[in-house]
Amino acid sequence: MSEPTVVVGKVTKAHGLRGEVVVLAFSDNPDRFEPGSSLLLEDGRELRVRASRPNGGRLLVAFEGVGDRNAAEALRGLTLVVPRSSLPDLPEGEFWPHQLEGCAVVTESGRVVGTIADVVASPANDLWVAVDDSGAEVMVPAIHEVIVEVDVAAGRVLVRDIPGLTAPEDPPTRSA
Repeated sequence: MSEPTVVVGKVTKAHGLRGEVVVLAFSDNPDRFEPGSSLLLEDGRELRVRASRPNGGRLLVAFEGVGDRNAAEALRGLTLVVPRSSLPDLPEGEFWPHQLEGCAVVTESGRVVGTIADVVASPANDLWVAVDDSGAEVMVPAIHEVIVEVDVAAGRVLVRDIPGLTAPEDPPTRSA
């Protein structure tokens, strides 16, 4: 597929004998796995949802054309994606994680921390991985105490100067 995609789920294993699979969903869109929905595998093959139901924090999904356990096992470990163009527009001031990639991270004092190379989802808050020119990584927590402003259109994220995180640590003071 030539169009950029966004990961919306991962098939973790087969479930039962009739072709259902367990999907770990990464999408907040409640309609993403509804019957009739179209998803893509990373290689571009299309899958259409035949049925889905919640199952302990994950989903049990049946795809058209996947009718038995062997066909379901063939999907194990595969990532489910959708084209970025299919994502809905967000309200003013909100953004998709992939829109942050390539944004410069700059502190309030003007120091360039690096460029966002990845967004890592974590239970407490996302971590934005900024990489500087030397290849060093800084994990910037996406919390209000650190992030001052995000301007996706300008490709810039303004963060607070925090010693040891976004600013060099203060040198130790000597006592006389």
